[in-house]
Amino acid sequence: MRVIDEREDLIRRVTEAQRGLGRTFAHLQSPLFTSNLTMRQLKVVLLLSVRGSLSGQDLAHDLGVGLGTVTGIVDRLVSHGLVSRHEDPNDRRVRRVELTAAGTRLIEEINDAGLQHIRRIMEHLDLDTLRALDFVMRRLQEVAEELHRS
Repeated sequence: MRVIDEREDLIRRVTEAQRGLGRTFAHLQSPLFTSNLTMRQLKVVLLLSVRGSLSGQDLAHDLGVGLGTVTGIVDRLVSHGLVSRHEDPNDRRVRRVELTAAGTRLIEEINDAGLQHIRRIMEHLDLDTLRALDFVMRRLQEVAEELHRS
């Protein structure tokens, strides 16, 4: 088998395994699936968890939607108590959106649930496999960071 063919075959197998894990996790209880948020609402909550306070314009750009759409999404998230709006201290014309304590808790619960599922699986792996997985995960993170900086 040529190196390119083997490389493509290995990438395909890894992505298939990743999809399989995703399907398995979809059957488990997770706040991700029980939150009753729409996909766009969830995207806003996730964006805010990563980037902090954002303006409506920033959210509209990141979501690829109009400001009116963002206003509706944020209104619903405010009513759920997951985000709040406040005046930008540098420009009073701009309203910023950020997670509330409840929004932060939801993100932590989603992350913790996923980590608990992965940890349960890893507890059944032998040390050699865990060492290999540690190496691979660190290398994936390094490459992802390199690509992000490019």
